[in-house]
Amino acid sequence: EDGAIAPNSVSAMPGPFHINTPLVESVGMSRRLGTTVYLKMESSQPSGSFKIRGIGHLCQQMAMQSNGIVCSSGGNAGMAAAHVARKMGLPATIVVPSSSPPLVVQKLQDLGATVKITGEVWDEANTEALRLTETEGLTYVPPFDHPLLWEGHSTVITEIAASMGRKQKPGAVVVSVGGGGLLCGVAQGLRGLGWEDVPIVTMETVGADCFNAAVKAGTIVTLEAITSEAKCLGAKTVCRKAFQYSQSTEQAIISELVTDQQALHAVETFLDEERVLVELACGAALAAVYSGVIQRLQDEGRLPRPLGYLVVIVCGGSSINREQLANLQKKIPRPT
Repeated sequence: EDGAIAPNSVSAMPGPFHINTPLVESVGMSRRLGTTVYLKMESSQPSGSFKIRGIGHLCQQMAMQSNGIVCSSGGNAGMAAAHVARKMGLPATIVVPSSSPPLVVQKLQDLGATVKITGEVWDEANTEALRLTETEGLTYVPPFDHPLLWEGHSTVITEIAASMGRKQKPGAVVVSVGGGGLLCGVAQGLRGLGWEDVPIVTMETVGADCFNAAVKAGTIVTLEAITSEAKCLGAKTVCRKAFQYSQSTEQAIISELVTDQQALHAVETFLDEERVLVELACGAALAAVYSGVIQRLQDEGRLPRPLGYLVVIVCGGSSINREQLANLQKKIPRPT
């Protein structure tokens, strides 16, 4: 049945395209932290990451009568867009930078998407996607900066509330930040439930840290280059809405950095303990527990102790397999 969808014929069932993902307790993380840690397993989404929540929602609203969609992506937004387009019977063009692994290009092609490789970083791929929107009359699907994306991503929080009960709010939520779309969705979801007092701990790797740079500078900053191996965090400028959330006094957003080494260690430990392989960008969030960031924030009085329960959003990622993991293990030097 797969692959039998004719292009340009809109499916009779236009979504939702995401699934309600498992919320599971991590015994290993809970033991380390001394408090219960729940994992929101966005790695289980059909496209491999949380991105399908927002992109599916946006396409339902904007692309039903489209000639096709175009999306710029380091990998995961493109995978979500290609998956949704295939389900809707629409052609998809995904523009990726040359830093995207061949694995991602192959997966996108397997989903029936046309792949264009343009530029070295996402920002350059995005310029080409915007050009194609004008010249080809395609519907532009932004990877992280659009209110409909954030609205779609906010369902990750409403699902957590449904699983745990509205009276049992988390002590904190941990997210990885690239361009800031997931952060905006999480903040919106928490506010929608009246959970503004739940702190959000945002995690980035050194060298892919446009949000942290903006928080420190008090203004939006554009990084000169992406030097981290966590290429899926590789937006050089965070979206304005994410920065605005960081400046708000209504909600505590704590911006933290880890090294590529710490993110890789988290990926390896998570694979050993939870039997799930995620990409380095997701490892940044996992490192909040595995590298002691949450514990340090508690010691500093920036997070309470006891914490209640902690939720780590396991954003997932498609640009990882055993070969890619081995490449990362060669590229990223071990601490001596």
